[in-house]
Amino acid sequence: MVVRLRLSRFGCKNKPFYRVMAANSRSPRDGKHLEVLGYYNPLPGQDGGKRMGLNFDRVKYWLSVGAQPSDPVQRILFRAGILPPPPMLAMERKGGPRDTRPIDPLSGKFTNPKKPADAIPAETTGTDEEEAASA
Repeated sequence: MVVRLRLSRFGCKNKPFYRVMAANSRSPRDGKHLEVLGYYNPLPGQDGGKRMGLNFDRVKYWLSVGAQPSDPVQRILFRAGILPPPPMLAMERKGGPRDTRPIDPLSGKFTNPKKPADAIPAETTGTDEEEAASA
């Protein structure tokens, strides 16, 4: 029996609310589960942020015994600080080659690689001042 950590949908139409569940991988999405581990509300509240609550001890237990998180739960656990960031690569277009630029996992935007130190222009290195002092 493979145990998966996944979301189970609750709430009304156009107002989703999810519970984070530990369930058998063969059971249906909203079907039988082993344990409720927390909740996730994707709709912004009064403060404008997404709300989630997790029982960290139980999540760590299920991960330690080999439970596999689904992709959305993996992102939630990353934001909570339990898991490392999932590997993310940007797609140029559907079915096309992948872009190799690194992406910030929290914002989803491209991160700019730092420029090497030897790429500093000659004007800012101070060579003109040294030449003027030696003359």
